[in-house]
Amino acid sequence: MDTPELPANLAFLRRLVTVLTIIMIGGVVTVVALLVIRLNADPAPLPLPDQITLPDGKTATAFTIGSDWYAVVTADDQILIFDQVTGTLRQSIDVQTAAD
Repeated sequence: MDTPELPANLAFLRRLVTVLTIIMIGGVVTVVALLVIRLNADPAPLPLPDQITLPDGKTATAFTIGSDWYAVVTADDQILIFDQVTGTLRQSIDVQTAAD
């Protein structure tokens, strides 16, 4: 038993749906791959303003500015609070982590 041939516009629509499905699958795979790559990448080092100088061996992980001070959180769990005008260290706070 022979199947009747599809009308031209219906055959075009069928090919169009197939191509669009393939493109959508490719797009979803690409987006997922880019998200996995991006989320597994090491974060970029924190760019600090030029006028901020940290003590030797300290690496900044966070930075915030107050009214007349700024604070830098270091990789070794310290908060360094500096005077915004003079740049001198006002206070150093050791962050204690919760014991397991």
